[in-house]
Amino acid sequence: MIDLEDRQTLAQEIKEACQAGARLSEACATVGLSARTLQRWQACGGLASGDRRPMAARPTPSHALSEGERAAVLAAANEPRFADMPPARIVPMLADEGIYLASESTFSRVLRAHGQVRHRGRAKAPRQQRPPTTHIATAPGQVWCWDMTYLPTAVAGRWFYLYLILDLYSRKIIGWEVHAEDDADHASHLVRRTALIEGVAMRHNKPVLHGDNGATLKATTVLAMLHWLGIKPSYSVGPEQLNGA
Repeated sequence: MIDLEDRQTLAQEIKEACQAGARLSEACATVGLSARTLQRWQACGGLASGDRRPMAARPTPSHALSEGERAAVLAAANEPRFADMPPARIVPMLADEGIYLASESTFSRVLRAHGQVRHRGRAKAPRQQRPPTTHIATAPGQVWCWDMTYLPTAVAGRWFYLYLILDLYSRKIIGWEVHAEDDADHASHLVRRTALIEGVAMRHNKPVLHGDNGATLKATTVLAMLHWLGIKPSYSVGPEQLNGA
């Protein structure tokens, strides 16, 4: 709906355009109106009193529930046996007993009007997860990404483990090590060695180290080393976790 002040402004601008030689339909189309809308405003007092639809008297439908019927719906929904059931189950169960109070949608409207449209049941209500934190690198040394991957060997079933740290902005490999076993001590040592090489201790703004939710990268030994170095850890979240960068 267009308020009264905007209506008067549009009508005045259209009038000035028409006086300057513009066609009424073209002037109305320019401001996003139809000529019939402007004519209705002028004929029905819409430029003096504004839109009267919000103040219009709206009669109650003849098939609307009475206060007693609404109270009966609310009482039925609040019975102990229906305490953990939605209207989609309450209405069929009442119908099996030969009782019909209202439709499922009417049950929902009555419950909503009384503030009872909440999680109904013994299970925990779903929690809203916060969106994952996003890190944006605008220069080297702001965000690092790291991960551990497997390197095949000449012996079947044996692997080497590659630990690698990558600068997100420059894509430079700033630290890597290969070990014969997967151990949090190796990851902690790599972080410390990389921080010394990159001079993290001399920086005012420490980098963020982002990785997946692997057990090695989230081990207590690694977290303690990151805290000591002043590097903020970051991990992927959600059902589809992105590994590093």
